[in-house]
Amino acid sequence: MRKVEIIGFKRANLGKTESKRLRNEGQVPCVLYGGDDQVHFYAPAIQFREVLYTPEPCFVTLNIEGDIYEAIAQDSQYHPVSDTLLHVDFLQLFKGKFIKMEIPVKMEGTAPGVINGGTLVIKRPKLMVKALPKDMPDSITVDVSKLKLGKSTKVGALVTEGFEIQNSPLVTIASVAIPRALRGSGLTDEEEEEEGGEEGAAEATTESAE
Repeated sequence: MRKVEIIGFKRANLGKTESKRLRNEGQVPCVLYGGDDQVHFYAPAIQFREVLYTPEPCFVTLNIEGDIYEAIAQDSQYHPVSDTLLHVDFLQLFKGKFIKMEIPVKMEGTAPGVINGGTLVIKRPKLMVKALPKDMPDSITVDVSKLKLGKSTKVGALVTEGFEIQNSPLVTIASVAIPRALRGSGLTDEEEEEEGGEEGAAEATTESAE
């Protein structure tokens, strides 16, 4: 797992006035929880670029005035108009303690359906994963080399080792959409009805899972 270091400073005051002052100075108020005590601190906004503004997951090493903590960014808040980063919550990591993270999926192989004119549609670019910190994957590989026109691959088809995927096994990760020009020409009515049933069931399952 990729690691990023953030150097922060302890907060003496926790009021709204102090938080506003910090933000005006380009600092981001933060809190670290999960340990014996919560740690309130702040850090320059520029340091969060490699943590929050990238699709790649990471562990964060927090250096707060010499105190070192291993953590993950658990939640972040932004200004509704300017989209300025307002606050970040971190969860402290411990050996032997499970955590949950959203991990990106990585497509592997070439789908036959794409070769035949279809379009690969990624419906779940990230999946929720539960694992020990040492077993948390950087990405989840999804093999699409057998996907034909109108077919899809679901969470239940994935083989995992050392971690668990928390999404429903029936949730669709990726599918090969059939172009309008090919509808009815390359598939039988029976195949089209089957695919429609699969997609409808997957969408319903996705809604219930969310």
